[in-house]
Amino acid sequence: MSTVLKGKPTADALDLDTTARAESLKAKGVTPTLAILRVGEREDDLAYERGALKRAEKNGVAVKQVLLPADVTQDELLAAIRSLNEDDSVHGVLMFRPLPKHLDENEACEALAPEKDVDGITRGSMASIYSGKGAGFAPCTAESCIEILKYNGVEMSGKRAVVIGRSLVIGKPVAMLLMANNATVTVCHSRTKDMPSVVKEADIVIACLGRAEMITADYFAPGQTVLDVGINWSEEKNKLVGDVAFDEVEPIVDAITPVPGGVGSGTTAVLIRHVVEAAEKAAAK
Repeated sequence: MSTVLKGKPTADALDLDTTARAESLKAKGVTPTLAILRVGEREDDLAYERGALKRAEKNGVAVKQVLLPADVTQDELLAAIRSLNEDDSVHGVLMFRPLPKHLDENEACEALAPEKDVDGITRGSMASIYSGKGAGFAPCTAESCIEILKYNGVEMSGKRAVVIGRSLVIGKPVAMLLMANNATVTVCHSRTKDMPSVVKEADIVIACLGRAEMITADYFAPGQTVLDVGINWSEEKNKLVGDVAFDEVEPIVDAITPVPGGVGSGTTAVLIRHVVEAAEKAAAK
């Protein structure tokens, strides 16, 4: 029977630190502020927004909501982003994606100032992850993985880590963050030969493929720690499931995150911490 690594204890620990830092800033006359930029009313955006608002309030972070209609023009969206870039009272911006198809998402992402990019969507943020220098932040979900490992005392230094998936949103940045913590990292993808054998050799497995329960028991071995980033709707089970077949894998490995209630639970806590860090950097200028 493995240990189930729920995200809430990690999030609660992050909140304690974030709240203290936010209070310190307020004592100096600075209120950390997040701007939420949402186009349209996609249900998953609204659900994440509710969670972010709740977490911000808990941590003493102010929120400015910029809500644009689904038929907004590219010029109107870029003008809203520029306005937030120039607003010194706003320290971080969360722009929901994907944007409606008539908008140029790449142009919108690149219009955002990296120092306010608290969810790692700009090239400037990505460069800072790869170089260890710069103004940007890591994507919140990728950083949530690292925080869960740290909180639960999972040693990364010198350990073999396998990341299943190579997206710019999760796979590549989490691989870089693992390397920054001195793990030896292998990235698996659709062209990886004999993937189960590669994954079995790992101490830490991070699954971010985006395919419901594709990663089954034959990929795993005793003693592993598994973080499942996937969030997929299973028509068969009529519920949310991860990329890992939890019921098969949980009896084999040493520790595993559930879906829901795992990595995603820490994501908004990381987001709000990034806002406070951005406010600290701005205040130090």
